[in-house]
Amino acid sequence: MIKTDVEKLRSAHKLLAEFRYDLRPVVRGYANRTLYVNIGENRIQSKSVDEKMKRTFTGGRGFCLWLLWNAIRDETRWNDPENELVIAGGPIGGITAYPGSGKCTVVTISPLTHTVIDSNSGGYFGPYLKFAGWDALEIQGKAQNDVIIYIDGDEGIVRIEESPLEPEDTHLINRMLTEMYADDPRGLRGISVISAGQAANYNSICGLNVSYYDPRRDEVRIKQAARGGCGRVLRDKKIKAVVVRYSQVGGDSNGVANMDLIRKAGQRINREISLFDASQNDMRGTGTPYLVEIMNKFNLLPVKNFRYGHHDDAHRVAGDVWKQKFDMRGPDGCWYGCTMSCAHGVSHYTLQTGPYKGEEVFVDGPEYETLGGLASNLCIFDPAQVLEMNFYADTYGIDSISLGNSLAFAMECYELGIINKEITGGLELTWGNFDAVMELIHQMARGEGFGVVVGQGVRAMKRLFTEDYGADPTLLNDIGMEIKGLEISEYLSKESLAQQGGYALATKGPQHDEAWLIFMDMVHKQLPTFEAKAEALHYFPIWRTWFSLHGLCKLPWNDIIPESNKTAKEPAKVPEHVENYCWLYEGVTGEKIDIDGIIEQSEKVYNFQRIFNLRMGFGTREHDYPPYRAMGPVTPPEYEDRRDYYDEILTKEVGVDISGMSTEQKIAELRKYREKRYDRLVDAVYQRRGWTKKGIPTLETIRRLGIDFPDVLDLVQKHTG
Repeated sequence: MIKTDVEKLRSAHKLLAEFRYDLRPVVRGYANRTLYVNIGENRIQSKSVDEKMKRTFTGGRGFCLWLLWNAIRDETRWNDPENELVIAGGPIGGITAYPGSGKCTVVTISPLTHTVIDSNSGGYFGPYLKFAGWDALEIQGKAQNDVIIYIDGDEGIVRIEESPLEPEDTHLINRMLTEMYADDPRGLRGISVISAGQAANYNSICGLNVSYYDPRRDEVRIKQAARGGCGRVLRDKKIKAVVVRYSQVGGDSNGVANMDLIRKAGQRINREISLFDASQNDMRGTGTPYLVEIMNKFNLLPVKNFRYGHHDDAHRVAGDVWKQKFDMRGPDGCWYGCTMSCAHGVSHYTLQTGPYKGEEVFVDGPEYETLGGLASNLCIFDPAQVLEMNFYADTYGIDSISLGNSLAFAMECYELGIINKEITGGLELTWGNFDAVMELIHQMARGEGFGVVVGQGVRAMKRLFTEDYGADPTLLNDIGMEIKGLEISEYLSKESLAQQGGYALATKGPQHDEAWLIFMDMVHKQLPTFEAKAEALHYFPIWRTWFSLHGLCKLPWNDIIPESNKTAKEPAKVPEHVENYCWLYEGVTGEKIDIDGIIEQSEKVYNFQRIFNLRMGFGTREHDYPPYRAMGPVTPPEYEDRRDYYDEILTKEVGVDISGMSTEQKIAELRKYREKRYDRLVDAVYQRRGWTKKGIPTLETIRRLGIDFPDVLDLVQKHTG
C-alpha cells in the first residue's frame, strides 16, 4: 500500500471508545490482568487475575473458559450479544529460547457445536497481547457498524474504532492494518492482526486468521484458529479485526524466574532439531505435508468422504512435491526463535478464479490437514488447484478441515442421488470436479447459492437433506463425518479403536490436537487391552491440554525425537521432552513441577470444559459416539476395497462363519462387533477419567481437582441425582 491509501483508511475511522492503562512488565509469565471489551456498549475495562485463578485455571484455554463461564447465561447461544470471544496465550508463551512458544487459544460458543469450543493458532497475537499487558482478551456485545479493536502495548491504549472502508478478506485487510498501525517499516513486525474473511458473514465453518509479519519475504502471513466457527462469531459481532501492537520483544519479555533453565531446555531441543530433523520428519524442509505419503501407506488418508484410506494419485500432493514449491528464502517459524520452522508457503502463485483472478499472491501452506480435506478427500490432485483452494479458503476465512468434509459429504450425497443439479444450482458435484468446488467456495464468500448450504457444515446438511429431500437419516448419520457438530480432522480411524475414542470423546469434538493415537494403537500395537487404551485416552488428551494452557505448540514435543527415546520405557510420551517442559515451567514461574503436576493442571481445565458442555445441554454419553464410517465400512465398496482384511477379522477375531454371506451381511456382522467394542471402550475411559457411566465427572473428581464451585456442584448434582 502507498501512504495515501493508509491515510484514507485511517481518516475514515471513528473513535468510539478509548481506554488508557499503565504499562507494567510481565512477571514470571503473567501480566496479572485481563482486558474486557464490550463493543455493544463501547466499554473497556481491566480485570485483575488473582492467585486462585492461576492455581485453578493456569492460563490460556483455562483462563478463556473461566471468563466465558462467568459471562454467559445457561441459555446463551452463539449469536447472542453476551456470547464472547476470549483469546489468551499462556504463562510460558512468548519465550524465544524454545521452539513452538507463540500460540494463542480462542474460546467461544460455537455456531457448529452450539457448545463451548476451543481453537488454537500460531502467529504473534498471543505473546503480543500478554506483553501489551493482558493475560486474556474478553470481547462481548455486538457493534452497530463494523469496528476494529486496537490494543497498543507500546503506548498503553485500547481503542474501539469504527472502520467503514477496509475490505474483509484476510490477505487485504491484514496487510492494510499492519501498515496502518505500524509507525514505520521497522514497526511492521510489531503488529499482529486477527481477522476473518467475507465468507464468515454467512457460513458457520469459518475460523480466525492470526497474522505475523515475515521480514525476509515482506509478507504479512497467517496461521489459523480455524475450528468451530470462531470467525463466524467475530463477524456476527461486526468486528473486522483485532489488532495488537508491541514492538519491544526481547529474550526476557516474560520476566522469567530462571533464564538458565529455559536456555538449558532450548539448547537441548535445538541441538536435536539441527541433528535429526532432516532425517526424521523434515519439518524445516517439508513441514506437515510429509504425512501424506505415510497416511496413504497405512490406509489412513481420507479419500471420497473417508470411504477409503488410500489413493494411487496421492503422490502428486505428497511432501516432496511441496518441498520443491515452498519459498525457502528464510526461516519459517511463526514465532521468534522457533527452530522447527514448519510454517511453509508458496510465493508468486497466480490465481486462476474468483475476484482476484490473475493476481500474484503468497499462499500460506498447504498443511497436511488441507491436503487431506481438499485434495485426497475430494480426489483433486493437481497442486495448482490445491493452492487455489488453499488460498481462497484462507482469505475468505473458511476452515479447510470443515470445508473438505462438508464438500465431500455433499459430493457423496450427489453420487447417491440424495441431491441433484436442481438442488445444487446446476453444479455437478462429482469427485475431482475442481470447477464446481471453486464455485461453491466463491458462493460461500458471496453468501449465495448452494455454497451457503455447504458452508453450514455436515450436521446442518444432514438435517436439511433429511427434512427437505427425504434422505435416510441413518445413512446420513453413518457417512456424515462430524461428531458433536464438528467435522473430523483428516485421519481415517476405521481400524483404530483408540483413535475412534480420541475423536468422539474429545471435549470440543473430533480434533487431532487432543488425542492422536492411531500409530500407537494400529501400527505399533502398544495398546492391546481396553485398559491400555483407556489409560492412553486419559493421559494424552490431558497432556496435550497443557500446551493450550501455556501458549505452546505440540510439534516440538513429538515431531522431533531425541536419541534417549530409543531406550525410553514409554517412548510415545517422549519423556526427555516432558522434562524440557518441566524446566520451562520452573524457569518461567519459579515453581518446580513434574509430570504429575502437569497432569493435575490440565485435569482441572479438561474436566471443567466437560462440565461446561453439560451446562450448555451436552457433555453426556449420547454425544460421544462417532458416525459409523469412523468405526468401519458403511457401504459395500468400502468393504470390498479391503475384503481380505475384513474377512479375516470376521473369521478370526469375531468368530463368524462367513461362507455364503453377502457383503451387506458381512458389514452388518462387523458393525455389531465394533459398536459393542466401542461401548466397552467408553466404559473403560469414563472409569479412568473419574466420570460416571453417563460421562459426567463425579463429585469426588470435581472436589479432588478443586473445581467444586457452588454452581458446578449444583449442575452436576442436578444431572447425576
